[in-house]
Amino acid sequence: MNQYPTRLFAGVLLSLCLPLNAAPLDAALEESQQLAAEAKASQARIEQLDDATRQMLTEYRNAVQQAEALKAYNEQLVELTAAQRKELDGFQRQLDSIERTQEAVAPQMGRMIEVLEEFIAADLPFLPDERADRLASLQDMQARADVSLAEKYRRILEAYQIESDYGRTLEAWRGELPVEGGSRSVEFLRLGRTMLYYQTLDAHESGWWNPKTRAWEILDGSARRPITKAIAIARQQQAPTWLELPIKTLAKEAAQ
Repeated sequence: MNQYPTRLFAGVLLSLCLPLNAAPLDAALEESQQLAAEAKASQARIEQLDDATRQMLTEYRNAVQQAEALKAYNEQLVELTAAQRKELDGFQRQLDSIERTQEAVAPQMGRMIEVLEEFIAADLPFLPDERADRLASLQDMQARADVSLAEKYRRILEAYQIESDYGRTLEAWRGELPVEGGSRSVEFLRLGRTMLYYQTLDAHESGWWNPKTRAWEILDGSARRPITKAIAIARQQQAPTWLELPIKTLAKEAAQ
């Protein structure tokens, strides 16, 4: 039997089948490529979503940290506000106490100035202008609202201290002695606040303040030299030395 026709037929069938089999392969390849592209795109979207998720997580963590920091800050503000309110309450109590103290102390300071005025009026008549000016300054100060209570009290005590110091010093100065019909320039000498003398500029006349009669009286000539010496010592023109001033005799005379 001749096999040639059979082979020819098989070849024809093979040639017809080849185109039919190639079409599905191309489609499958194209679909595979499309699926790969879609998978790649999906992976890219997944990576983008992952990056976005990471960024959102970072932002969330930052927001949580900021919230915690704000919470701690608010708690500190609450504590600070409470402490300031407590401090303000303390200040208010102090102000109330100061106001009550002022109400109690102001009249007392006024009385202290009155006592000082009475003391100066009864004291030896030395430095009258200086002491009167100091007293007037204290009296004017009492009515001033711009001077604190502490400053007023300090200045009153200062005036008292100055008056107290007068009792422990020897002082000489030139001034005007009131006389009938006017005044004359003399040298004054103050021995503490025990004795007050005067001596004319030519040293020919000396006198003392009699606290009993509250008037100036002339001393005899024996007082001229010791008073002149005492004036020189008070002016630091002579070294300190023993003085024999007429004190005891004058004290007895004043007591008579």
